[in-house]
Amino acid sequence: MAIKSYRPYTPSRRYMTGLDSSDITSKPTVPGLLKKLPRSAGRNHHGRITSRHREAGAKKQYRIIDFKRQKFGIEGTISTIEYDPYRNCRISLVTYTDGDKRYIIQPSGIKVGDKIQADESGLDIKPGNAMKMKNIPIGTIIHNIEMKPGKGAQIARSAGGYAQLMGKEEKYVVLRLPSGEMRQILSECMATIGTVGSEDWANVVIGKAGRNRHRGIRPQTRGSAMNPIDHPHGGGEGKTNGSRHPVSPWGMPTKGYKTRRKKASDKLIISRKKGR
Repeated sequence: MAIKSYRPYTPSRRYMTGLDSSDITSKPTVPGLLKKLPRSAGRNHHGRITSRHREAGAKKQYRIIDFKRQKFGIEGTISTIEYDPYRNCRISLVTYTDGDKRYIIQPSGIKVGDKIQADESGLDIKPGNAMKMKNIPIGTIIHNIEMKPGKGAQIARSAGGYAQLMGKEEKYVVLRLPSGEMRQILSECMATIGTVGSEDWANVVIGKAGRNRHRGIRPQTRGSAMNPIDHPHGGGEGKTNGSRHPVSPWGMPTKGYKTRRKKASDKLIISRKKGR
C-alpha cells in the first residue's frame, strides 16, 4: 500500500498525505455486520467530561470483526477488502463454504480470492490461517493473538502490527511483542499467521487540524499557556514551566512515571519494553 500526496491548493494541503485506496474493492455489503455505536464524546452518564480532548467526530458505523476465528475446519474465501473507519488497517470480508460471512483484519499480502482457514490443529503456515499457538513453528510472525483461550484477539491488531513466536515452555509459548516486551502466553490461545496490513499508515501526515476533528480529537491547550489555577505549569512571566518536571493538570508526573498497577499476569512477563 502506497502513500499518496495531494496538490497543494492550500498551505495545509501541501504536506498532507494519506493511504492509497486503490486496494479497496467494495463498500459494506452485509448489513448484519454493521452496528451503530453510541458516542459519548468523552463524557460520563452525568454529562461531565472524564476523558479530555474527545468529541463525536464524523458519523460512522462499527464493523463487527471476528477476533475469535472459531470457524474450525471450514474453508473461507476473501470476498472483499474494505475500509474501516474505526481502524487504521483494512478489513476483509470472508465468505465460508457454509454460507456464513465474517469480517477479519486484513493480513498483509492477502488479496480477493485467496483461501484461508482456522483450525485447532496445524495448518499451512500462510498469511490469514489461524490456529492454536502450540501448533505454530518457532520463529513464525503472527498477529491477532489471544491472551486467554476463547476470549478473542487482543494483541497485535493495528496496522503493521505483529509478534514473533520465540519459544515453547510446557503449557506456555514465549512471544516477542511489537514493543520489544518478551512474555509468556498460554499455548492454547489462537493466533493468525502473518502481519497486519497497511504498514505505511505510520508514515501518514495529518496535515491539518480539521482532519483530527473528523477523527473525534479536539484541540489541546499547553499547560504553560494556562493560568496557575488551571494547571501546575501555568502563570509566570514569559514562557516557563514553573521550574518543575512535566505533570498533568492534577499533578501526576507524565514522563517516565510508572502507573501500571500490579497484576497477576506480571509473572508471565520475561522482560519489559525497550528502554525500561
